[in-house]
Amino acid sequence: MTNNTPASVPITPASKPAQKQPRTHLKPPVLAGARPQNAANQVAAIHNNTIKPAAPINQAAAPVNQVAAINKPHTTQRKPSRSRKPVNKPVVPVHIIPLGGLDEIGKNMTAYECGDDIFVVDCGLAFPDDEMLGIDLVIPDVTWLEKNRDRVRGVVLTHGHEDHIGGLPYVLKNVNMPVYGSKLTLGILEGKLKEHGLLGKVKLNVVAPGDKINLGCMSVEFINVTHSIAGSFALAITTPAGLIIQTGDFKIDCTPILGEMIDLARFGELGKNGVLALLMDSTNAERPGYTMSERKVGESFDGLFQRAQNKRIIIATFASNVHRVQQIVNAAAYYGRHVAISGRSMVNVCNIANELGYLDIPEGLVVDLDVINRYPPEKMVIITTGSQGEAMSALYRMAFSDHNRIEVGQNDFIIISASPIPGNEKTVSKMVNELLKLGAEVVYESLAEVHASGHACQEELKIMIGLTRPKYFIPVHGEQKHLRKGAKLAQSMGIDTKNILITEIGKVIELLPNSCKVVGTVPSGRVLVDGLGVGDVGSIVLRDRKHLAQDGLIVVVATIDGSNGSLVSGPDIVSRGFVYVRESEPLMDETRKVAHDVLDECAAAGVTEWGTIKTRVKDALSKLLYEKTKRSPMILPVIMEI
Repeated sequence: MTNNTPASVPITPASKPAQKQPRTHLKPPVLAGARPQNAANQVAAIHNNTIKPAAPINQAAAPVNQVAAINKPHTTQRKPSRSRKPVNKPVVPVHIIPLGGLDEIGKNMTAYECGDDIFVVDCGLAFPDDEMLGIDLVIPDVTWLEKNRDRVRGVVLTHGHEDHIGGLPYVLKNVNMPVYGSKLTLGILEGKLKEHGLLGKVKLNVVAPGDKINLGCMSVEFINVTHSIAGSFALAITTPAGLIIQTGDFKIDCTPILGEMIDLARFGELGKNGVLALLMDSTNAERPGYTMSERKVGESFDGLFQRAQNKRIIIATFASNVHRVQQIVNAAAYYGRHVAISGRSMVNVCNIANELGYLDIPEGLVVDLDVINRYPPEKMVIITTGSQGEAMSALYRMAFSDHNRIEVGQNDFIIISASPIPGNEKTVSKMVNELLKLGAEVVYESLAEVHASGHACQEELKIMIGLTRPKYFIPVHGEQKHLRKGAKLAQSMGIDTKNILITEIGKVIELLPNSCKVVGTVPSGRVLVDGLGVGDVGSIVLRDRKHLAQDGLIVVVATIDGSNGSLVSGPDIVSRGFVYVRESEPLMDETRKVAHDVLDECAAAGVTEWGTIKTRVKDALSKLLYEKTKRSPMILPVIMEI
């Protein structure tokens, strides 16, 4: 508060009316024991010793104290002490290290490093593509994190989707750290930890919107956001360099199924205080407009339930989409149908969500899958997995008549309530075609509003940028086309191009109050999970699998005399995946003859080193088979010595 009365101006006596002071947007300070009054009256009261001035608490109170000192007799003025120059301590930089989730869909993982402290945001998995034959899952490479395990303060989870928590059990085996997340997120994670024998060995901490936790020299505030799963957070990360916001997966849904809408007010408050950097979800950055509300899907279900009439309804959706499951349950109860649940992941998530209060299921509505045939088709709804055409999912097995309890036919009305993840379009289309062949009526996302994305579209992304007003912008969560579109949106909102950074996994981003740049790299990439093996399948194994799948295998078995290298028996030729032997006997005979000649030549030349013999056999047969078939099968010589 600044007093507008100069110290050298005579003070107005208390008996005279004080000159009216101009109004300011701030209220004058109230002195102890006195009623509020303007600055001149306060000074007059001090002069007449009616009240004592309060001790100055800030620079704004200085003029009042100066006036009091001038009117106080015999006041000795002290010489002002020499002010020391403020010591500007260097700001500790913050490093942001994406370990997954950039230039790809899935395995989202980001590390924050400041001084001696590291914490991690999410640790997801990705599903294998067509080139990863036999691979079950793909998780981030955390070699750098393992080398710095003593500095890791914890992992913060934004929500419970597989692409954000699915890789965590594999990482926790080597880097045991505290885990922070919502009730539902940790409930889903507990089931995974149990499967991996880690339950009880990892400290799980439940947090709620508005909670703040300290992770070394950094702190994290959890902000409520709307997504396609309950218990989703954005993160406000306070660091020595400034405030960083990582949105996680979000959309602006003003009518959510459960809980409150996204806390836009909090984003606005943080934006006013100053946001150094914004890491924003860019999945739907290509889509104009706004994302459809989840309640719109409920309205679509209402129409489809009426349309199904006397048919059994089968609905496939993501197991983690608790909001969608709730709307299916509501529609089933309204139309007098019972509900059965199929698919291991769907059963697990529904049980956890029901226990934690995220699902409201009327008693007696859910029946066991074994008794569904006791009910007429018009009284049944089956909620199942398989919306992405996964080969082992329940709906996929139904489509190929491989489900042991459910047989699809003309009395079935099937709704696929999800949009295909990029790369899954062919498998979903194949499954839909098989269901149609069985006589079922199939409704999928492109034909009806039976799916609402959990990710913000362009206008919602603009709102987030406008509220937070970041100095630096880093698009995350998506392929290159998504990241670049997100960057263009930020540019359209007035963020300078030089303050927008599109990066890739493994790059170390250094953030300072006036700087955002890449300063190095750490080991990163993908780790392949095949059964119980983690990381034991690499590029060479994948190459061999692809080779076998495309061209097949030829095995050459021969026995040689160890003393002189002469052929004792064979060679025998075994073909797998190359040609059918009985239909290609002339080719097999010629192959056997070439192998026999090579072995004889090696014996005559005195070649006894097995590696050399095998190489000569492989080279000769590769040349022959390519000339005859224009194919290059894998050739595996097996030499036995007696």
